[in-house]
Amino acid sequence: MTTTTSPGTDTQPSVPGGVDAAIRHGDHPLSRFGDTLMGVFVKLVLLGAVNGLGVLMIVRIVGLDGPWWGVATVAVTTLLLDGIYLGKRKLPLKYLIPGTIFLLIFQVFPFVYTFYIAFTNYGLGQILTQDQAIERIERVSIRTLPDAPRYGAVPFADGDDVALLLTSPDDEVFLGTPDDGLLPLAELDVTEVDGRIVAVDGYERLSLGAAQDRIDAFTALRIPVEEGEIELVSLSAATMREQTRFYDPDTGLLTDELTGAVYAPSDRGRFVNVEDPADTLSPGWRVVVGTENFVRAFTNEAIRGPFARVLVWTYAFAFLSTFGTFALGLLLAITMNDARLKGRRIYRLAMIVPYALPTFMTALIWRGMMNRSFGVINEMIGVAVPWLNDPNWARFSVVLVNLWFGFPYMFLISTAALQSIPSDLYEAASVDGASGWQRFRKITLPLLLIATAPVLVSTFAFNFNNFNVIYLLTGGNPPIAGAATPAGHTDILITYTYRIAFESGGGQDYGMGATIAVLTFVLVAAMAALSFRWIRPLEEINE
Repeated sequence: MTTTTSPGTDTQPSVPGGVDAAIRHGDHPLSRFGDTLMGVFVKLVLLGAVNGLGVLMIVRIVGLDGPWWGVATVAVTTLLLDGIYLGKRKLPLKYLIPGTIFLLIFQVFPFVYTFYIAFTNYGLGQILTQDQAIERIERVSIRTLPDAPRYGAVPFADGDDVALLLTSPDDEVFLGTPDDGLLPLAELDVTEVDGRIVAVDGYERLSLGAAQDRIDAFTALRIPVEEGEIELVSLSAATMREQTRFYDPDTGLLTDELTGAVYAPSDRGRFVNVEDPADTLSPGWRVVVGTENFVRAFTNEAIRGPFARVLVWTYAFAFLSTFGTFALGLLLAITMNDARLKGRRIYRLAMIVPYALPTFMTALIWRGMMNRSFGVINEMIGVAVPWLNDPNWARFSVVLVNLWFGFPYMFLISTAALQSIPSDLYEAASVDGASGWQRFRKITLPLLLIATAPVLVSTFAFNFNNFNVIYLLTGGNPPIAGAATPAGHTDILITYTYRIAFESGGGQDYGMGATIAVLTFVLVAAMAALSFRWIRPLEEINE
């Protein structure tokens, strides 16, 4: 092996095949770092953290009765990472693996999960799994018996475990625990002081103050008995409750012993009365419903109408915002680029102030300024303009505020692009007798678009999903009358999706929200593809 040196540089090994060959031979600085004491220490610490996280995930999956393939995936992935990073070869993989993992976690998985949710009925009332829904239905069916006996209760505790010393109406005393039910004191180790029971089988008596500090644990305490359950009424009294609905795993039916009704599971994720289909039990559970959400979005007029209006306004808002910010930013950049203008640095600094302020704060300030009754803008002009209350004024307002937010960025981009245009072009055009408009149309704008076209495409996509301005300024309002989903005149697709998925009052329909999100992805992807075809000729000019 030979070495080559150049002035001012350290001696580096020269290996036939370049850097890749040097990496394979272990002669690259990156590969040599792993052999140092510090490199080994860092490697072991990071691998220890990864293995610890893997063990925690496996324990968590097993504890939740998770699928075996989840445990196998975590175990195999952890072992593969150990093999890659403990070995001296496969250096490219050592740098590709972290990026690939983050890509899968933060990009691929959210998209795949959203796509899956779009084909389910996931939403308010149908969030749980079927087993969780059955447990909840049985739990809420527990009621207090009309002639239920009342027990005197004294709180006891053994570490984190709580229990009750119960005295029946017949003066029988028991220790009630959630695992063993009622245990007669005669069978337990009891400690008394001055005729007062202070400890029972490891449980110690609590004062009322200490019991009050753990009131949540005592409120959740359920002591099983043959007739039902005993639960606390107050810190000194308990009563008997019974369960009225029972699920039979053999038949899959759920019976209400109080009314005699029998409920069967439906393909809609609900228990339905076999004799009265209108009678259903809540909560339900999530199930796959196929393309039903997409069919509803395009065929149900109460959903299709608002969705179409939101879609059209989304494109209009994105176009007006992009074109407006670019036009204003370019105009100011051309003005500030004139060498005859004094104090240009101060003016340029003032232009980027809106860009430097946080959006969430200034959007709320604009909302207060545009208040119809108390806003400073209406007070200054002396007219009660419904900036945020009228549909047309509200649309104008969000475009205006977004123009204020966005023009500084376009101003910076245009300023940089203008300064890169050779002045010789303008001088030659002037000699040929070109007017100022002709110089702008034939020189400035074409050369400017070469540099800014990708920025315009990304800005359009950003405004297509500009959640902050819409939600903070108007919340999507004013509402569209007759909409079956939460929809407003200023909603764009991203805020419309959020309101469907997370807001109450007709919302919290995660399945439909995911459906709109998938449709938005398709629209943005199609728009991006068309935009790249549009800017391709500009790239060829640049080449």
